[in-house]
Amino acid sequence: MKRIILIFSFFASIPFWAQIPQGYYQDTNDLQGYQLKTALYNIIKDHNDQGYNMIDGFFVVHDLDVYYENDGTILDPYSENPNGSDPYNFLPTVNACGNYTGEGNCYNKEHIIPQSIFSSNNPMRGDAHHLLPTDGRVNGFRSNFPFGIVGNGLISQSGISNPTQNGSKAGNNINTGVAAGYTGTVFEPIDEFKGDIARIYFYFVTRYENLVANWSSYPMFDGSTNQVLSTPFLNIMFAWHTQDPVSQKEIDRNNAIYQYQGNRNPFVDFPEWVCKVWNVNNCILSNSHFDDEMGLKIYPNPTLNNEITIKSNHSLESILIYDSKGQLMRNYEPKENQFNIFDLPIGFWMIKVTTLYGSETRKVIVK
Repeated sequence: MKRIILIFSFFASIPFWAQIPQGYYQDTNDLQGYQLKTALYNIIKDHNDQGYNMIDGFFVVHDLDVYYENDGTILDPYSENPNGSDPYNFLPTVNACGNYTGEGNCYNKEHIIPQSIFSSNNPMRGDAHHLLPTDGRVNGFRSNFPFGIVGNGLISQSGISNPTQNGSKAGNNINTGVAAGYTGTVFEPIDEFKGDIARIYFYFVTRYENLVANWSSYPMFDGSTNQVLSTPFLNIMFAWHTQDPVSQKEIDRNNAIYQYQGNRNPFVDFPEWVCKVWNVNNCILSNSHFDDEMGLKIYPNPTLNNEITIKSNHSLESILIYDSKGQLMRNYEPKENQFNIFDLPIGFWMIKVTTLYGSETRKVIVK
């Protein structure tokens, strides 16, 4: 987080296999700023609200861990350990709450934007884009706190540790750097899911552009219909958006939600639109339309033997490897179509690949 300007410069575009319906975004051509946001609002509004209770069935099909342990348990961002064994697991339906007394008892439905903000009204209450299955006790611990960057002032509650068993935490916002401007209590998920949270917020304030001005009591909202996110939280969400690029999990879930309720998260499909809508400074994002021409492949991912192969339709001009905090760790200039890395340490890495047709960044997992 301390190198946020660097992080801004290597955000990933997404592949063409995101299954965007032909013509879905045709009314966004050449638009910028809040005009683009309003155009997106007109595209994604009036989705087919399935209701709050129907999301339980969605979870057990589309929110399973087929990305980390690949064990078919519930994928909970508040308990997932992306670098090793999870502290506990939830079986679909079997471990749904129910009552809980502590962390690891069961999972329930978490509104990423607290439903008290919109008085539990529909269609917000059942909107699958901001409903995730999470540990019941951690959900309660997060409460209605906004998302932010926690400093040393951790809060305490009975029956739960802080940080939680996967490292999520709650406490005073650090009120400095990218998080300057707010001192209240915030909740901070682990790095692996920060971008997911940010893109949910960007979706939500776009989808409900016609209503958000009534929700200014929430610290993350400024009472407007254009910027919507108050400046401290816009900065935090943008930092998370760039730090944690779109994952395969988000792409898959976005496609599933489109089938489920008939609308998409535009900022998963085109992450560069965050820059265009909010006119963010120091925002240099790759054009996703380079992907088809680049033909970029990075495999196997995840890898179990510390080896990664990088291939493109064109000569690779450079390969940069960053750690999860955006620090440049390695710099290669292969000048060929294929390059192999044989000693990538265990962990999560961002690999930025540049050819004459542009740059693309992918998240790579080494187990």
